[in-house]
Amino acid sequence: MKPALKPVLAALVLMVCLAVPAAAGPLEDALAADEKGDYATALQLLRPLADQGNASAQYNLGEMYGDGHGVAHSDVEAAKWFGKAAEQGHADAQYNLGIMHYTGQGIPRNAAEAAKWFRKAAEQGDEAAQYNLAVMLDNGQGVTQDGAEALKWYLKAAEQGWAPAQNNLGLVYDDGRAAPQDFAEAVKWYRKAADRGYAPAELNLGRMYDKGQGVAQDKAEATNWIRKAADKGMALAQNTLGQRYNNGNGVSQDRGEALKWFRKAAEQGDTEAQNNLGAIYAQGQGVPRDLVRAYAWFNLAAMAGDQRAAGNRSIAARQMTTAEFVEAQKLAATNKPPPP
Repeated sequence: MKPALKPVLAALVLMVCLAVPAAAGPLEDALAADEKGDYATALQLLRPLADQGNASAQYNLGEMYGDGHGVAHSDVEAAKWFGKAAEQGHADAQYNLGIMHYTGQGIPRNAAEAAKWFRKAAEQGDEAAQYNLAVMLDNGQGVTQDGAEALKWYLKAAEQGWAPAQNNLGLVYDDGRAAPQDFAEAVKWYRKAADRGYAPAELNLGRMYDKGQGVAQDKAEATNWIRKAADKGMALAQNTLGQRYNNGNGVSQDRGEALKWFRKAAEQGDTEAQNNLGAIYAQGQGVPRDLVRAYAWFNLAAMAGDQRAAGNRSIAARQMTTAEFVEAQKLAATNKPPPP
């Protein structure tokens, strides 16, 4: 799967696949050499072709610089060769050039240029570029915000099976942003992405089952989908699953399981989970009451800007002995999750 823009907290990286030519020749020999790890031969064959203007060679030379295969890693050189190939209409190069403009890898960060190159690749049918362009249109990054145009590109990518686009298309119908609200349509697209194992869609599908929106309400099925996302390491899903165990929603109430899932999310920096974990220790729910650990978890969330956690931290501080407060301050000073 190509890297793609994600709506929240996503790192962007370059594609790592080399473009394989249809016919035998120096380019095919270069790619075969690269596949074997013979980067010196690959480079020797690619560079003359790239210098002669062969777009596929230029693209693949850019990949070698991006990966540091046979040459010193250089984002500047990678961007240069991707740019040459992109100008000739090479879709993968256009996509990578868009990524580099978006992240500022090897070239100045420029959202408008990123959107331009994503559009060029998208118009050639590249599903990742279609999705990236849709996200930028949705958020007004480098382009004028246009929900209807974003919907068009989400749909194109979704129809090609691109799971992030399928999930975002579900979100469009879920909240009625650029299309009439339609929970059944939202569920349809969430399910397509969830069936591909895309964690955000699994969580969203679970949420729809929990509320009975677009599907018959089924708390157990909601938990099943939320668990799938949590098992993949998605902090928001882990916190949600912790809440279900804490409240007995769709599962038997189990404070120990709640603690386990809150901790998994909290250790990833999820402030709501940190606050929830602090509350469990402060109230002694399923664990011995421990105001020191409660304070430390509240503090982590508060330091990240969670106002509710800041209030809970103050409450915990007022309930501590002097010795406990001193210990809590030492633990909080590490700015790390407290030990189990």
